[in-house]
Amino acid sequence: MKSDKILLKLDNVHVTVEKKEVVRGVNLEIKEGEKHAIMGPNGSGKSSLANALAGHPAYEITGGEAWLDGQNLLEMEPTERSLKGLFLGFQYPQAIPGVTVANFLRAALKARHGEDSEVMRNFRKTLKGKFELLEIDASFAGRYLNDGFSGGERKRLEILQMAMLEPRVAILDETDSGLDIDALKIVSDGINDYFEETKGVLLVTHYQRMLNYVKPDYVHVMINGKFVRSGGPELALQLEDQGYDWLNGKNLEKVGA
Repeated sequence: MKSDKILLKLDNVHVTVEKKEVVRGVNLEIKEGEKHAIMGPNGSGKSSLANALAGHPAYEITGGEAWLDGQNLLEMEPTERSLKGLFLGFQYPQAIPGVTVANFLRAALKARHGEDSEVMRNFRKTLKGKFELLEIDASFAGRYLNDGFSGGERKRLEILQMAMLEPRVAILDETDSGLDIDALKIVSDGINDYFEETKGVLLVTHYQRMLNYVKPDYVHVMINGKFVRSGGPELALQLEDQGYDWLNGKNLEKVGA
């Protein structure tokens, strides 16, 4: 039986980038144990919404309300949003030379749970298990974060971070882009392994293929900064078959990434 507890609630959210409105009134509720997907063509505002929710300074939420686990998300700094359980898997993960993967994860978990927590005592064992799950060579623990990594390796590292941090709500921004079929299956397995009935997932994607492996409960179509259609997983299949033209999105102005 699914919970009625709402993890993430958006009420008429508007987002502006460089004085241009790119998200134009989005409403969304993600409850415990739910997976949602946002699909849409390039320039529809999907990534802009994801970045704004995480607190990226270039993306300003200029209207509406956003709540994370019953608390006002808009009153939180980006670090606090993370500590409260929000995670963003980036579309283009950045390299951080000088900081190893293991030290980065250790610092993030220490900030969330404290040095003397059971999580920190089990850090090495847990990290080893997640490396094995995502088929990442153990040597990556000593490499600088994303430095010299391929696109597929960076995406696996994003899922590794999610798996280690175990956020309440994971927003994954086009995690499937640039992945071959084998890497896509591995990444999807990592998402499914993380997911449980007390968590929520929001997948942002152009394509239906990841949704073959990470089955969404709800699919939302975003065009021109708005949700123009919502439905079940069958909606993703319809989009795969018919594209977006039938939703009158072909000639709409592009508003953001």
